[in-house]
Amino acid sequence: MIELGTSESLKAKKKTRAEIPKNLEPMLKPKSVAIIGASRVPGKVGNVILQNYLSAGYSGELYPVNKNADEVLGIRAYRSILDIKQQIDLAVIAIPALGVPEVLEECGKKKVKSAIVVSGGFAEVGEIVLQEKIIEIAKKHNIAMLGPNCLGVMDTRSRVDTLFLPSYKISKPQIGGVSFVSQSGAIGSTVLDVVSGEGFGLSKFISYGNAAYIDEVDILNYLMHDDETKVIVLYIEGIKRGKEFVEIARKITKVKPVVVLKAGRTSAGSSAAHSHTAALAGNYEVYEAIFRQFGFTIAEDISDMIYYAKIFDAEIEPKGNRIAVVTNGGGLGVITADDIGSSRYLKMSAFSVETRRALKSAMPGIVNIANPLDLAGDADDKRYESALTAIGKDAETDMILAIVLFQTPGADSKVAAELIKLKDSLEKPMVVISIGAEYTEMHKKMMESAGLPVYDSPEAAVKSFEALLRYAEYRSRFEK
Repeated sequence: MIELGTSESLKAKKKTRAEIPKNLEPMLKPKSVAIIGASRVPGKVGNVILQNYLSAGYSGELYPVNKNADEVLGIRAYRSILDIKQQIDLAVIAIPALGVPEVLEECGKKKVKSAIVVSGGFAEVGEIVLQEKIIEIAKKHNIAMLGPNCLGVMDTRSRVDTLFLPSYKISKPQIGGVSFVSQSGAIGSTVLDVVSGEGFGLSKFISYGNAAYIDEVDILNYLMHDDETKVIVLYIEGIKRGKEFVEIARKITKVKPVVVLKAGRTSAGSSAAHSHTAALAGNYEVYEAIFRQFGFTIAEDISDMIYYAKIFDAEIEPKGNRIAVVTNGGGLGVITADDIGSSRYLKMSAFSVETRRALKSAMPGIVNIANPLDLAGDADDKRYESALTAIGKDAETDMILAIVLFQTPGADSKVAAELIKLKDSLEKPMVVISIGAEYTEMHKKMMESAGLPVYDSPEAAVKSFEALLRYAEYRSRFEK
């Protein structure tokens, strides 16, 4: 069996490691949360975390822990978690690294079910012994511990938010079906901010940092069984339990799509990954082979992650690889045809005689009946409706790529509304390409809020269709 990563400290940990609690429910759906290190100073990590819980509308019990304060943000504070009489499901630890073992030991005595150590200063800076110490404490008391050196978690339904990111600096996504798992807090926060403007929603966000105890294997196992998660997006720098990762990879893509971005593809990147989260990046070719073997969708950059998450979240079921392009801008139609023609998986459809006849009858004389179908710059909602309805019945077409340039005279809110209406009535899956600034963005959000994926380039749309088709082919092996 392929091992993706190893180290002396890891070997030592394997000798004493108990079975990790697989149920992350107390962390993501806690009824009570203690924030250890809750500060009265605005901008401090513990202050931001508590403020985020309040701003998110968390309905459970909050217990700030601050040995130098009687209250924080108007809530009674406690000197120690041991002073709290009630049961605690989750402890968020935001104090200097050297103090973490002591408070984690107190969490154990309190029988806290889960803990998130957001503090840095552990193996990622060479403090391996300190990290091993908190692992042993978590194991001894059976605490599901995430981190250290992480942002923690966000659950859009339970309103849990341990991210120490000021709300005025980052937009929070709407409730949805995509769960994003990131070894890097910086990558995670960036993606969260972008996702909030992309029109699809988030189920859960999990930043796990050094993966000292709970790691990507445990998180993927949880999300595989999570009914609130339809799509998993994963950013990783290294994997510590290669054999177990292969086993979960073998199972998970039979259930739901997984988009993965693996950092450390070069020697420079691998070195940076180790200093970032103490991750052993390993040989990228080995990772890539495993991802491809088990149907993971491989992203090359952050933009890919967003593109693929969007199309999978729309739950489109491709019928085949033949694409029809409908556009109100001839040049963009040509570029899109080039991208499709360069694809190993897609091809332009050839309209049937019946479809050509229907289009010729419905279109004005200036429209040349071909694929791409250029509706001309004055195309309005009625012309889009006629064209897309005819192509939606075409036996030689499997998917439709509709291009709308809202800068043209006929393209307005009526066109966007028509595409939304056709999304569910057409017999073919459809995505949209729309490029532009404020006026376009307004209509892009309008369409995406209705579940119609919109892309800002032909390349992005074509790559997303390819990803959808590859995953559908992979899943079909197990559905026969």
